[in-house]
Amino acid sequence: MSNGKSSLSQAESYKAIGEFWDTHDLTNYWDQTEPAEFDVDIQSETVYYAIDTTLSAKLARVAQQQGVSTGTLLNLWVQEKLQEQSSVPAS
Repeated sequence: MSNGKSSLSQAESYKAIGEFWDTHDLTNYWDQTEPAEFDVDIQSETVYYAIDTTLSAKLARVAQQQGVSTGTLLNLWVQEKLQEQSSVPAS
């Protein structure tokens, strides 16, 4: 936002931009867009852990019900559990 406003919505904050696009369709503004080029450098590491087949099937069902991938659901659950564990003082 070089002039303090986004180019299409004329919004002056990211929140206002989001609110604009919640109620507008980009296809109505496509002719006003410009191509953009940028580099993305994602530093990510994948580690694999064995999981019981029955647990994996249950995880997949719950993930589908919640509309997320099994990997996302598993990461959220592990993160929650680790936060619980870190809040408990060591004995």
